[in-house]
Amino acid sequence: MSEPLELPHTPGCLVCGRANPFGLKLSLFVDPATGFVTVNFRPRAEDIGFEGIVHGGMIATIMDEAMVWAATWTNRRFCVCGELSVRFRRPALVGEPLLLEARVEFSRPKLVATQATLRSPDRQVVAAGEGKFVPMAAEESERVMRSFIDDPATNIAAEMLRTRR
Repeated sequence: MSEPLELPHTPGCLVCGRANPFGLKLSLFVDPATGFVTVNFRPRAEDIGFEGIVHGGMIATIMDEAMVWAATWTNRRFCVCGELSVRFRRPALVGEPLLLEARVEFSRPKLVATQATLRSPDRQVVAAGEGKFVPMAAEESERVMRSFIDDPATNIAAEMLRTRR
């Protein structure tokens, strides 16, 4: 594995957007050699479904974000989710540090299949997901890339996406 790169942010994204007052403001990282995407997540009290237990929709949202980045990195073109499936293995608890890892299973010109795993600090599987993503038209993907926030921490990954390296 190579040194992970922090992925770019767009202003209003629910997961990574720094300007979204309701957002999670998470940082996602990609291993440029493998395309594996990771994100560390510590659920907040605001993320619950039941008292002390993280809402499944919150977990699915973060899985979707990590998997779309894995699909995007593989093709250097942004994708949209066509299908998402999540299996919950055990409750995620508020304050528990969690690690989500996502990767591409296969990629075709019109479909990218991904997998994601959310793990607890002791490496127990909290949830596992699969997704099918559809690449955007080139013009639409370029429009998304123009919305990246200029940030020294993410500029290398942003440039690699823009130049398709």
